[in-house]
Amino acid sequence: MKHLTLANDKTIPALGLGVYKAKDGNEVQQAIEWALAAGYRSIDTAAVYGNEEGVGAAIRESQSTQQIDRSEIFLTTKIWNSDLREDNVEQAFEDSLQRLQQDYVDLLLIHWPVAGKFNAAWKHFERFYEQGRAKAIGVSNFMPEHLESLLAEARIKPMLNQIEFHPYLQQRATVDLCRREGILVEAWSPLMQGNLNDATLSQIAQQHGKSNAQIILRWNIQKDIVTIPKSTNQGRIQENIDVFDFELSPEDMASIDALNRDQRIGPDPYTFSF
Repeated sequence: MKHLTLANDKTIPALGLGVYKAKDGNEVQQAIEWALAAGYRSIDTAAVYGNEEGVGAAIRESQSTQQIDRSEIFLTTKIWNSDLREDNVEQAFEDSLQRLQQDYVDLLLIHWPVAGKFNAAWKHFERFYEQGRAKAIGVSNFMPEHLESLLAEARIKPMLNQIEFHPYLQQRATVDLCRREGILVEAWSPLMQGNLNDATLSQIAQQHGKSNAQIILRWNIQKDIVTIPKSTNQGRIQENIDVFDFELSPEDMASIDALNRDQRIGPDPYTFSF
């Protein structure tokens, strides 16, 4: 497993398991069990996913069933928009820790850049970091103007920005700003919600004896972008991590880079209204 280094020198696995829409209880716990057995060590959840309890239970269970120490697992969760709007960040974080049954998370993110609220929320995040209850802090869905506003006031820079990123939406201005500021980029929906029927990807996949999904994940990894494909299917969970035994050529990388269409699958951070 390749690891990338955050600004505070903490490392994060380059590939992790996303659990968006995974049902709390057996479904999410089974997915995490399969993922950990396959070699994953990063799990990405959020308060709004409604499955933090199951995620925490799976992590605790892994300590006895798979002898995986908590320190080996990189756990991410996020504070939801309503808690930013209601200035309820402190309690929201306490609630997440309680549901997860954890003393800390490895990464805590502001889920969306709620206008007029994210700068105030960040002050709480800085305190959580200094207390050691969040080992790293960052943001999600922040575009350049949101990042610039936050950077102008922050004592501690965000260490990671999780954004929609895939071959059809490469967000180059955001990625470039993050790299200039020492902020890692993490891709959500890296597999375009399964919309993988692309001739260029298929051609490259055939050359390497891999699937289109594996080609996209390898492209992310070679670009030093953390990626967290979501799955609750054991076969796909295994397939998604089998991307460390080959390398894309510069020509392959350039061909995928050329697929950008600025085409979103998820909501636009400039217009969302959750």
